[in-house]
Amino acid sequence: MVLRPATFSDASSIAAISIEVWIGTYLKKGVSAFFADYALSEFTVEKTKKLISDPDQFMLVSENAEGIDGFIRVSSNSPAPVDGCSDVEISTFYVQPRHHGKGIGKCLLSAALDHCRNASVGSVWLTTNAKNDPAIAFYLAKGFEHVGETHFRIDDQGYLNNVYRVSLR
Repeated sequence: MVLRPATFSDASSIAAISIEVWIGTYLKKGVSAFFADYALSEFTVEKTKKLISDPDQFMLVSENAEGIDGFIRVSSNSPAPVDGCSDVEISTFYVQPRHHGKGIGKCLLSAALDHCRNASVGSVWLTTNAKNDPAIAFYLAKGFEHVGETHFRIDDQGYLNNVYRVSLR
């Protein structure tokens, strides 16, 4: 496994992993047009390239011999939905399910948090679906604390998310 900054040539792989993980994690009973349209419009190569080139975004990929198997994106200037958090968010953190348990997520998270420490960031926050028990357990085991709730919105629909924060000092 090699961790490295994302490049434009990674955009299609990152978009594909985003669709794979998002649909696999959140759509347990089937894929409706509502959710398919969201995923296909949100996780595109062009949007991914814009994120890679945005100076407020820091994106690392994990690459194995066959290609990218996960990535993490840290966003600066991202106000939290609850009080007491910095404006630095882990906004996307996906590892292909078939690669879970190999330490990829641990390495990506550690590298992203080191990046934040090196930038003198005091804490980082993130959200995850309130029903995503594996992710919640992972974050709690890595020292994050539950600090509130928010809703992830798609059009007029809201989905309960937990807000977690970790201190870097």
